[in-house]
Amino acid sequence: MNRELEYMFVERARVWIPDAEEVWKSAELTKDYKNDDASLQLMLEDGTNIEHKLDPKTKNLPYLRNPDILVGENDLTALSYLHEPAVLHNLKVRFMDSKLIYTYCGIVLVAINPYETLQIYGTDIIHAYSGQNMGDMDPHIFAVAEEAYKQMARDERNQSIIVSGESGAGKTVSAKYAMRYFATVSGSASEANVEEKVLASNPIMEAIGNAKTTRNDNSSRFGKYIEIGFDNRYRIIGANMRTYLLEKSRVVFQADEERNYHVFYQLCASSHLPEFKNLRLSSANNFLYTRQGRSPVIDGVDDTKELCTTRNAFTLLGINESYQMGLFQVLAAILHLGNVEIKDRDSDSSIIAPNNSHLTAFCELVGVTYQDMSQWLCHRKLKTANETYIKTLPRLQATNNRDALSKHIYAKLFNWIVGHVNKALITNIKQHSFIGVLDIYGFETFEINSFEQFCINYANEKLQQQFNMHVFKLEQEEYMREQIPWTLIDFYDNQPCINLIEAKMGILDLLDEECKMPRGSDDTWAQKLYNTHLKTCSLFEKPRMSNRAFIIQHFADKVEYQCDGFLEKNKDTVNEEQINVLKASKFDLLVELFQDGEKATSPTGQVAGTGGRTRLSIKPDKSRETSSKEHKKTVGCQFRNSLQMLMGTLNATTPHYVRCIKPNDFKLGFTFDPKRAVQQLRACGVLETIRISAAGFPSRWTYQEFFSRYRVLMKQKDVLLDKKLTCRNVLEKLVEDQDKYQFGKTKIFFRAGQVAYLEKLRADKLRVACIRIQKTIRCWLARKKYLRKRSAAITIQRFTRGYQARCLAKFMRRTQAATTIQKYQRMCMERKRYKQKQAAALAMQTILRGYIARLKYQALLREHKMVIIQKIVRGWLARCWYKRCLYSIVYLQCCFRRMKARRELKKLKIEARSVEHFKKLNKGMENKIMQLQRKIDAQSKDNLLVVEKLHSLETSSTAEKEKMRNELNRLRGVDEEAKTKTKQVSSLQEELERLRKELSTTQQEKKTIEDWAQTYRSEMEKMVSELKDQNGLLKKDKDDLNRSIQEQSQQMTEKMARVIAEETQQLETDLNEERSRYQNLLTEQRRLEEKYDDLKERTLASNISKPGHRRTDSTHSSNESEYTYNSEYAELEEGSRAAEDVTRGIDTSLTLKLQKRLTELEQEKQSLRNELENKEDQFQRARARDDVEFKKARGAELEYESLKRQELESENKKLKHNLAEMRQSLLGDAATNSGAPGSPAYKVLLDQLNSSCEELDVRKEEVLILRSQLVSQKEAMHHKDEKETMTEPSVYVVDVSKLKDADEIKQAYVGLKDTNRLLEHQLQTQRRGHDNEVEALRGELQNVKEENNRQQQLLAQNLQLPPEARIEASLQHEITRLTNENLELMADDPTASREARVIILRRMVDLMEQLEKQDRTIRKLKKQLKVYSKRIGEMGAGQTEGQTSPGQMVDEPIHPVNIPRREKDFQGMLEYKKEDELKLVKNLILELKPRGVAVNLIPGLPAYVLFMCLRHADYVNDDQKVRTLLTSTINSIKKILKKRGDDFETVSFWLSNTCRFLHCLKQYSGDEAFMKHNTSRQNEHTLSNFDLAEYRQVISDLAIQIYQQLIKCMENILQPMIVSGMLEHETIQGVSGVKPTGLRKRTSSIADEGTYTLDSILRQLSAFHSTMCQHGTDPELIKQVVKQQFYIIGAVTLNNLLLRKDMCSWSKGMQIRYNVSQLEEWLRDKGLMMCGAKETLEPLIQAAQLLQVKKKTDEDAEAICSMCLALTTAQIVKVLNLYTPVNEFEERVSVSFIRTIQTRLRDRCESPQLLMDTKMIYPVTFPFNPSSLALETIQIPGSLNLGFLTRV
Repeated sequence: MNRELEYMFVERARVWIPDAEEVWKSAELTKDYKNDDASLQLMLEDGTNIEHKLDPKTKNLPYLRNPDILVGENDLTALSYLHEPAVLHNLKVRFMDSKLIYTYCGIVLVAINPYETLQIYGTDIIHAYSGQNMGDMDPHIFAVAEEAYKQMARDERNQSIIVSGESGAGKTVSAKYAMRYFATVSGSASEANVEEKVLASNPIMEAIGNAKTTRNDNSSRFGKYIEIGFDNRYRIIGANMRTYLLEKSRVVFQADEERNYHVFYQLCASSHLPEFKNLRLSSANNFLYTRQGRSPVIDGVDDTKELCTTRNAFTLLGINESYQMGLFQVLAAILHLGNVEIKDRDSDSSIIAPNNSHLTAFCELVGVTYQDMSQWLCHRKLKTANETYIKTLPRLQATNNRDALSKHIYAKLFNWIVGHVNKALITNIKQHSFIGVLDIYGFETFEINSFEQFCINYANEKLQQQFNMHVFKLEQEEYMREQIPWTLIDFYDNQPCINLIEAKMGILDLLDEECKMPRGSDDTWAQKLYNTHLKTCSLFEKPRMSNRAFIIQHFADKVEYQCDGFLEKNKDTVNEEQINVLKASKFDLLVELFQDGEKATSPTGQVAGTGGRTRLSIKPDKSRETSSKEHKKTVGCQFRNSLQMLMGTLNATTPHYVRCIKPNDFKLGFTFDPKRAVQQLRACGVLETIRISAAGFPSRWTYQEFFSRYRVLMKQKDVLLDKKLTCRNVLEKLVEDQDKYQFGKTKIFFRAGQVAYLEKLRADKLRVACIRIQKTIRCWLARKKYLRKRSAAITIQRFTRGYQARCLAKFMRRTQAATTIQKYQRMCMERKRYKQKQAAALAMQTILRGYIARLKYQALLREHKMVIIQKIVRGWLARCWYKRCLYSIVYLQCCFRRMKARRELKKLKIEARSVEHFKKLNKGMENKIMQLQRKIDAQSKDNLLVVEKLHSLETSSTAEKEKMRNELNRLRGVDEEAKTKTKQVSSLQEELERLRKELSTTQQEKKTIEDWAQTYRSEMEKMVSELKDQNGLLKKDKDDLNRSIQEQSQQMTEKMARVIAEETQQLETDLNEERSRYQNLLTEQRRLEEKYDDLKERTLASNISKPGHRRTDSTHSSNESEYTYNSEYAELEEGSRAAEDVTRGIDTSLTLKLQKRLTELEQEKQSLRNELENKEDQFQRARARDDVEFKKARGAELEYESLKRQELESENKKLKHNLAEMRQSLLGDAATNSGAPGSPAYKVLLDQLNSSCEELDVRKEEVLILRSQLVSQKEAMHHKDEKETMTEPSVYVVDVSKLKDADEIKQAYVGLKDTNRLLEHQLQTQRRGHDNEVEALRGELQNVKEENNRQQQLLAQNLQLPPEARIEASLQHEITRLTNENLELMADDPTASREARVIILRRMVDLMEQLEKQDRTIRKLKKQLKVYSKRIGEMGAGQTEGQTSPGQMVDEPIHPVNIPRREKDFQGMLEYKKEDELKLVKNLILELKPRGVAVNLIPGLPAYVLFMCLRHADYVNDDQKVRTLLTSTINSIKKILKKRGDDFETVSFWLSNTCRFLHCLKQYSGDEAFMKHNTSRQNEHTLSNFDLAEYRQVISDLAIQIYQQLIKCMENILQPMIVSGMLEHETIQGVSGVKPTGLRKRTSSIADEGTYTLDSILRQLSAFHSTMCQHGTDPELIKQVVKQQFYIIGAVTLNNLLLRKDMCSWSKGMQIRYNVSQLEEWLRDKGLMMCGAKETLEPLIQAAQLLQVKKKTDEDAEAICSMCLALTTAQIVKVLNLYTPVNEFEERVSVSFIRTIQTRLRDRCESPQLLMDTKMIYPVTFPFNPSSLALETIQIPGSLNLGFLTRV
């Protein structure tokens, strides 16, 4: 034992000792260990003292515990002591305390199944891991997937992810998440959504290959290797799946608490669906194959919904509905086959009962005959050399035969589905590389292990060998890279075990040989194994108590295998006759299954048998055809070949390992069983990785990390400039044995335990320093605590008062609501009470009236009987008469129609004779007509027969009527007698009863009145006393209420103020959200535009040979689609950029012209509507004047109509009288024969009656029509509607014309009405015309007055202006006048307006040309005058007094009188020619470089220049020029941003200029709201002819898009700096130090060359700010940009903090707070503290505070809950779980404290999302910022090359 170890085994050192329950138990030394001691004195964690004896031979000491700061590390190789208890304890702490299920162990990711749903697999987590190095983030399956994806792209090498573990460890879920990561990150290379298909294969494979076991509810019972293909751009293009080891025995047998494959239960649960009725399924408990496990239901799983998911996945993968139903049909057949009952016929034979329902169902579903299948289930064909025998099978063998067939069919179906899934995932795109995901069994050992466990463990031996070689290779490569002297590391090589299994004369070879023997058995095979390997191989053993088993020493453990069934399972025999029967099936899908099997490279090879725990099969490879000899390969041979292929694939790729661990056998959430965990760690190779690492130098530090961590152990004189030399010197002093470390090129390598030794030295040094610091800092902490408490108290008071105010408001709202409810409730109750009383009164009235009616009925009963009889008889007579009348009418109609038909026939015949070609076309029509005529004659005969029968019935009814009449007379007499007697008796009884009731009522009323008087006196006395008491109480309540009302009013006032403030804030929030949505739409629009541009460029590149670039114009905005510049399809058809630009301008101008025309039409519509309203008012006034005359005329008409109505009523009465007389005469003559039906008199009377009835009907119709006319006339008079009045004549004519009686009186009446209407209409027309003329004259008079006033004002203004301004004003006035005249002409006469408009435009053009000529002449004269004045001055100065010529003497008097005129002021406009527009845009936008020319310009100069050009276009009233200029400007800005959108200076420059252009459009728009801050001169420069409000919206949308581009550009620049500068870099050196890291090295936190620091971020922010200020960006916009910058910094920093355990420490919290303070200082220096940027960092600040506060007591929990208001509950809990001590004196957060926090935060209503949205952009606004710069003072530098512009 060396000295250092002896130094470590001192008092209070902690060690691990073995334990039977917990595997390893922690203990502490109570006495120093000496070299000669035979035992150790230890104290357990529960305080028990024990003595641990050492092995006297080896003297091996127990394992040492790692320091607490190393416990919970992300990488197990970072532990100082690498051994089994350290690994187990680290995993337990991470899993139980920190709720972290992933841990690195070198290159292996250890994943522990939590048995709970965790929110760590969302899309935000995927994006957080995307692009990150594997060691930079916490362990995760996404990190492994990202590493594989990155290495595939970087190294151009295929990758593999090997996922292994026990059943229930989470292998399938891990593989699923890895595939989801690839699908999300890479996307699809085609439009077929291949990534969705890859993910859709999961539910299918889970349905047919997963089942419930005792260990897992969704256990994969097969292995699979999925190759996900990628193209050269590393996007998913397809996938391919290979399966291994299908457990097909589960189809026929399941252990207790287990289930068959999920798909069977899904079908049974969905058997009620209509499409599954023909499958004859029912509950799963009714089938043998699904009820053996006695657990048909999984908690929380709906099998019906799962089947829907499976079917949807089938559909997505292209398996249509018919194939799906075929698959379900085969599965249902398997269930029915399992229920086929086989009975004993005798000891050697069996039989199936005839007409077995399940066998019948099986045969119908698979399309085979019942006889053949029943025969070969119970018989077998034996072949010899010469003959063939059919042998009967006993019941047991027949049952096994049936089960083997079921397994065989299911295996075929499984392989068919896998094949079709692969077909659906195949793509035509060439595969560049792939990533394979292997999900396969882990090492298995049970009490009884058979052939299945042997195959599984054999596969794991091969995988472990590959794993060991890869780990060893990486380890040695690291040593060679660092140039460390190394020797071969001894690691476990399991090649001998593999040779024992697969080598020549190995176990598999002997097994295949025994299977070929005619009499081979398991016993003889076991004896061969003993004879061959027992003495030659140390890994092979024989059990002592068994001759039918053997033991193999695997890499994980010894496993004893039972030989029973090995041969039978290896052969995997199926009755060939049964297969032939199935091949002859009429079911196409079944035939297809077995045809596919014949083409495969190997048979299904699945294991047959009825017992054992598992049965395996392997999937055949369908890529090659084999011979019949290969078809007979054994299962072991096939499995060995498949395994070799798999290993070849894995060896050709770069492997990544995921080892899944099952923490307990009871599926309990976050429960850790050390025994089960250790077994799996030993079996999966994790401990082997640890052992290989520990054999060399497991701890590795870079020189910079070592210097930073152990700087505290160095003295000042030891620190040299060369840090590498410094580390060498210090380490030689600290560690004497140089074999404990090695110096590499970039790292220092340590042996196991050395880091713990160095950490102990560092902790001792820091502890001494901490004690010194504590005495000075406690005072500061106390004051800080006081201030914090004071702040907390103020905060609590604020929230409490707010809460009280909210409670008061809530109370008042409830009071008001209660009052309203009471009001309506009382109203409802009163109404209900009234309804009840009303119903009661009605009920009483009903009962009383019913009683009276019944009395009357009893009195008149007999009298009414006769009436009833008469009614019946008369009704019968009337019906008989009606039938006769009906018959007669029908007969008349037939005759009349026949006559008309004959006439029509004659006409048709005449026409037919004249038209010969109709005969040719209709040759058969005459025959048809004759046939129809014959049919009519036959029907006429039938009608005559019916009439005769009717007459006979009438005669019989007459006789019956006479009998009834006699009987009626007799009954009438009897009834009268009974009636009189009944009346007398009843009247006497009623009188007597009435008198008795009156007497009793009188007595009761008397008694009641006496009692009431007595009680009334006593009640009055009591009431008086009570009223007095209540009066006093009411006075007191009144005073209390007055006080409470005053208090409530005061509180209400305060509350209302707060509510108003909250509502205002809510409105602002809603406005920001609306802005954000709108701006997101703009972002999406811009993205679609860019996508469209790219597609367009590709199209042009493919269609046009010459190089070029075309850009698609974008639409203005999502809500301004009517202003779209051009059509996308039109652009694709145009050939050149110039033509495209012209098209843009034309489309834009046309669009805006249409918009302007639409506005003019709307104004014209409004004017017409106003004119219509004026007309209506005039008409109403005219109609009011004529109302009296109208009423008179209407009165005459109504009087006439009333007379007509009286006349018709009198005629109606007369007709009724005649009808009554006729009926009496009929009744009077009824007894005689002369009036009998059929007699002549009867017919005459009947005819008269019919004619009377017809006349009566006609008169009734006339009366109804007249009454309806009267009602309509009254309504017309009441409403006085003009439209009805004007249409009345026609209406009345139509109505009257509908009258059937057209006599002369009606005609006269109608004529009189028409005359009245006509006269009335003419009168009203004349009056309306007169009123219109009057109104027109008045309007003209008013216009003349207004024009006069306007002219006077203009004259007064012109008099005040200078002469030149007068000319311009007069011209402008003339133009305005002509424009108004043009508009008036357009409204009056469109044709004349066009001509007048042409004339006016010509006049305007002439006037403008004259004006321009005058201006040019004046300028020219001024220039000449200046030149002459200068020359004269020079000549005068050069003359002397003595040298004057006569000519000069003559010119001298002229000089003094030369008075120069004042130069004309510029109007702030720039003129350019139409053909120079492209040059303007090119020089000012496209070729302007912010870093060059633009730096020296006035901020916003391009915007000013463009606006001055726009002003001139507006000044000359050229709408085409305005539109083309704006269109070209917008499109050019978009083009330059697309071309140089990644350049921050360019984007900032054009954001500033776009905003300035927008402000200019507002400032000079003429709106009063924007002109408040203008000077008088600026107000004169406003736009005069065009309203550009629509374009302001378009430019505002463009500014929003530029702002978003600016944010994106800044984010791309800042993103790489944030994590390094805010988290990793140590701004305060020496505070945090660096913890030991494992094989997964993180990004260095020390500022090396190229590493970003906080200063880098601040410099970049300053560069952003200075650039925007230099470009003249609005201050408010700069504030919004800075706020967005700080949000990005805070969000990215917090997200990385939540995903990095090593960053969650107290010292890192201090670093973050210091960094945040530096950011705040930057804000303060720039004057941006009030921009809201600081608030965006609040979540990060609170997270840093959370890392630093105490986390022990309930008070601490309360403080945390009140402090972390900007963090969500998930974020708080995550930070607490990740909190990791960096030094010895720090403590971890206890689990109970975290639960306390969760309990306190349970009521928070917030999103469960863990990470912040880094893509969120605050909605931007552009506050109006007017410019004080005068346009006329702007000078254009020559560097812009804008010499073609002319100042105006």
